Amino acid sequence: MVKHIVLWKLKDHAHGKSKRENADAIKAMIENLNGKIPGLIKLEVGFDFSCSDGSADIVLYSEFEDRKALEGYQKHPLHEEVKPYVLEARIERRVVDYEL
Repeated sequence: MVKHIVLWKLKDHAHGKSKRENADAIKAMIENLNGKIPGLIKLEVGFDFSCSDGSADIVLYSEFEDRKALEGYQKHPLHEEVKPYVLEARIERRVVDYEL
């Protein structure tokens, strides 16, 4: 199993929306991928409530059958549709991929 975790810090405003509105939109778009991509076992999105200087605004936690499934997810057309929205809304991105 492979776990894929991504953290984003968002701009205060993007797409004519507030940070929270963009976070809600990103959550909806990403969680909509559940059950639609081969090898994707689980995917969830959460929001930070600590609001500390070192925290990110939004996190993606996902599990894949294996590395090949993660690679397929990265290139999948439904995932590709989400990327431009997230790229425009984010300031920073951090990712960790690891295998169990």
